[in-house]
Amino acid sequence: MNEEELKYTEEHLWVHIEGANARFGITDHAQKELEEIVYVELPETGRKVRKGDIVCTIESVKSTNDLPCPLSGEIHSINTQLRDEPELINEDPYGAGWIFSLHMEDPKQAEALLGSAAYKQFLES
Repeated sequence: MNEEELKYTEEHLWVHIEGANARFGITDHAQKELEEIVYVELPETGRKVRKGDIVCTIESVKSTNDLPCPLSGEIHSINTQLRDEPELINEDPYGAGWIFSLHMEDPKQAEALLGSAAYKQFLES
């Protein structure tokens, strides 16, 4: 996946949008800050979420972090491999370490997400 084509949030989530579907994970910056990830509490498929709802929790040796969903919609898939291998987020945050996907209720909400250049600028500030 090309990181330049992704959208980002200030909470260090990346978002890959295809049509009305969006796939989410945490950025390389976030996984480095968290260090060794030891547990991921995944959302349930079929769950309807509103923008800002906490959708999952990531635990690392350093901290526990709740992830807010930046878009409203219905969870349609989760990366069940993370239940047994949460370290995939550290090893491949933009690939095998993806966390969940949802069908967007309002694709226009994605317009508020940061582009790659804006996210890099955010990290530098």
